Amino acid sequence: MHYINKNETKFIQFSTANVFDAFTNYPNYEYDKTFSTSIYGKFQIQIENALFHLPTYKYIIARVPMLYGLNSPRIQEILKNYKNKEAIEVFPKVIINAASVNMLSLQIHFMINQHYGGVYHLGSKNLVHHEDLILEICEKLDLDNPLLRRVYNSNQDRYLALLTKNKLPEHLRYDLDKVITDSTNSIKF
Repeated sequence: MHYINKNETKFIQFSTANVFDAFTNYPNYEYDKTFSTSIYGKFQIQIENALFHLPTYKYIIARVPMLYGLNSPRIQEILKNYKNKEAIEVFPKVIINAASVNMLSLQIHFMINQHYGGVYHLGSKNLVHHEDLILEICEKLDLDNPLLRRVYNSNQDRYLALLTKNKLPEHLRYDLDKVITDSTNSIKF
């Protein structure tokens, strides 16, 4: 923090929806109060709180939901589990949004070039149940009848989603179809 404050530099913190994992009844926006029950979420909150002591133009907190892309670990795990006839873990009662690696890199590039600062939620503008997203990805990958392991943490729907009020330009906003396309184009099993 001392170095950032004393030099002409900007810090970009990639944070996650886990900073809100104690709130389950609604999606969260940039200026909602953070509250987490997980160790990872609490760690992310500590970093964010330290950055809030800096002038806003000195940092970007980029909160990113589940991240997908052509070679992302999540897509690779789906393909590996399908190939090995192992179950793909899904959370049927968790409502999420997701991020595309391609779009995330464009958003960050834009924010750096335009000297943005502050807190931004950088995910899709629509929501889906986790299981439905995984099934759509499997369908686009031509994975017939994937074996699923449904994990229930609750009988009620719960949100782990980041929506934005800090609007980026329209060409940098996207929906879940873009996440799926960016994650599956040119992959055929």
